[in-house]
Amino acid sequence: MTPPSDIIVGIDLGTTFSLVAWCDERGPQVVRDENGDGRVPSVIGFSPDGSLKIGWDARNHAVENPEHTVYSVKRLMGIGADVLARELPYLSYHVISGQRDQVVIEVNGRPVTPQEISAIILRELKARAERQLGREIRKAVITVPAYFDDSQRQATRDAGQIAGLEVVRIINEPTAAALAYGIGQRAATTAPKSTALPIGDKSKCTAPQPVSEDATGAEPSTIAVYDLGGGTFDVTVLRLHDGVFEAISTHGDTHLGGDDFDRVIMDLVQREVREKTGIDIMTPATRQALRLLSEQVKIRLSTNNDARIELDLGNSGKYERTVTRSEFESLIAPLIDRTIDACRRALADAALDPAAIQRIVMVGGCTRIPLVRSRVAEFFKTTPYTALNPDEVVALGAAVQAQILAGGRRDLQLLDVTPLSLGIETMGGAMGKLIMRNARIPCEAREMFTTFMDGQANVKINVLQGERELAADCRSLGEFALGGIPPMPAGIPKIEVAFLIDANGILNVSAREQRSGREASIQVVPAHGLTRDEVRKIELDSVRFARQDMDAHRLIDLRNQIEFDAHKTEQVLARVAETLPREERIAIEESIRVLRKLSQTSGDPEKLHQALEQFGKSTLHLAEFAITRSLQEAQATTKGQV
Repeated sequence: MTPPSDIIVGIDLGTTFSLVAWCDERGPQVVRDENGDGRVPSVIGFSPDGSLKIGWDARNHAVENPEHTVYSVKRLMGIGADVLARELPYLSYHVISGQRDQVVIEVNGRPVTPQEISAIILRELKARAERQLGREIRKAVITVPAYFDDSQRQATRDAGQIAGLEVVRIINEPTAAALAYGIGQRAATTAPKSTALPIGDKSKCTAPQPVSEDATGAEPSTIAVYDLGGGTFDVTVLRLHDGVFEAISTHGDTHLGGDDFDRVIMDLVQREVREKTGIDIMTPATRQALRLLSEQVKIRLSTNNDARIELDLGNSGKYERTVTRSEFESLIAPLIDRTIDACRRALADAALDPAAIQRIVMVGGCTRIPLVRSRVAEFFKTTPYTALNPDEVVALGAAVQAQILAGGRRDLQLLDVTPLSLGIETMGGAMGKLIMRNARIPCEAREMFTTFMDGQANVKINVLQGERELAADCRSLGEFALGGIPPMPAGIPKIEVAFLIDANGILNVSAREQRSGREASIQVVPAHGLTRDEVRKIELDSVRFARQDMDAHRLIDLRNQIEFDAHKTEQVLARVAETLPREERIAIEESIRVLRKLSQTSGDPEKLHQALEQFGKSTLHLAEFAITRSLQEAQATTKGQV
């Protein structure tokens, strides 16, 4: 099979781990490292010298560099400072409010957006795929939680663009999991014929209608995808029928996931230490250590009945205790209750009873927790389906969708829904909904509005997202103005407002006064997100400063190598100093001093490279002398033993 000119990869950009996958004639497969692990920890470590640690390297050194190791950044994507307060107590790095109320991370004294952090992870995944496939990757399907709002979806798209990827589609994580599930279910059978269904309707959107039986009388399969990841939770009800994956309803929480399960253990330890010692142990380093320890305790309790915690408190002694599985389950029960409530709401929106669900597909690492599985089984009255790897299923599904978009599969079709209602603020602060939640996407809705005051020439349109009836209780996604309306009595102008949600779930809004023809339109940019110009600037800067960045990176590497070589030379010199000729010892000490001074004062990588090579040649005799000395000592020891 000849590979397509452009491979489209599927990316699961996760809170804890991220993965990349692709499809060929064998089906979807995760891109793995040399150890066979497909996961890349979503962790970035920033060093003072500007160098980066990414993935496992950053995760393993988080305690050593607590204030500049960024984790769980997905929970900061597209949120404003008003939502930040609940995250701050658990973050060891510095987060501040930037322009337009957007959240930014302070790294080595400069602000970095969550989109830029996510772009670093995406670039690592892109590079991993390119190494394995041996070709440039330019396009990707990226998954997001089904309950991500427009701001968070925009932020994800921005991150992809900054990483140098064309994001051809953003799809919901549970829907991606359903695609992977469907492929697995159909692997042993012949692919059924394709069924053409309308992708969207140009009238006002309504909730999708159930797929009816086809002429053969085959019943559609109704499944629920329970997706409990590192930072978010979603449940989506879907119908699978004749190659069509149709989302019917979705519900969830973008601030409920594995991080919160870890935090109940962190809170327990912090509370007991405070009661025992009267001190607050939450320094940045301790917070990083305790976060990683709590995660390990959570994981161990999925297979063991208890887990041991030991924490060094310095002068205050040591904190030790055993957490039992039953104790852990009592702590996390309220969190699991919230997921079950979301399942109940999703079924209500789909007008279904739990008994109508044929299978529950479990997604996300936290679905390995025994209490999660038992509660889900109890609610749906059936055993959850756990045959798919919960860490990889979303990435595999994204790769399937990528293959569909690339034209590699024509027997599958994906019909998704929007998670939240969308509308505008009307006079008096009400929420006028144009698109209701769980409407099939892509779709479009139009509605007529008018002016409230005589001679009103401008109308401000505040775009809202949410389920409440008052604008103050909903989230503002952005504002724009329709100006130049000819003066007319109140109620006479006819202003048509149109909402268009594309296949990525991204919202475009336009307004047109029909009598005068005046119109305005925008792709909604969140009040606390990046503007198009800012995203473009970041993208252009990455190209414009590519050579400068490479030189800076090389300079950092050379300075690190110089210090390493100088230190090792000093160690060898100290060991053989008494037997080395005095003139040679003084010359080497001077060369170390000169090399270090040059490293501190010169910004020319080529000059440092040449100096390092010369230093290596000048100390070659010392290395040979030290090796000879070690061999002589070893021989003397051996003779003594005989």
